[in-house]
Amino acid sequence: MAKKQVLVACGAGIATSTVVNGAIEEMAKEHNLNLDLVQIKIAEVGSYVDTADLLVTTAMTKKDFPFPVINAQSFLTGIGTDDTKQKILEELKK
Repeated sequence: MAKKQVLVACGAGIATSTVVNGAIEEMAKEHNLNLDLVQIKIAEVGSYVDTADLLVTTAMTKKDFPFPVINAQSFLTGIGTDDTKQKILEELKK
């Protein structure tokens, strides 16, 4: 499978995206996925429209992007984490 670029974004690109980034790294190892994880601020997503395959974010965004956007609030609350992980895996295996 080709390497996929996954944007992991939060408001500042530091705190909550670090939690989500770690969870996706773990999933990638478990499922032998070749990923390029890029941890950024939500405001920087537009810079990656030509290269990204997926956006996983804890921030709210009303913009449309040419790649799927998955809300990752569940990684912070602990509620619905398995469902979110499943959605991420489904997108990465496409």
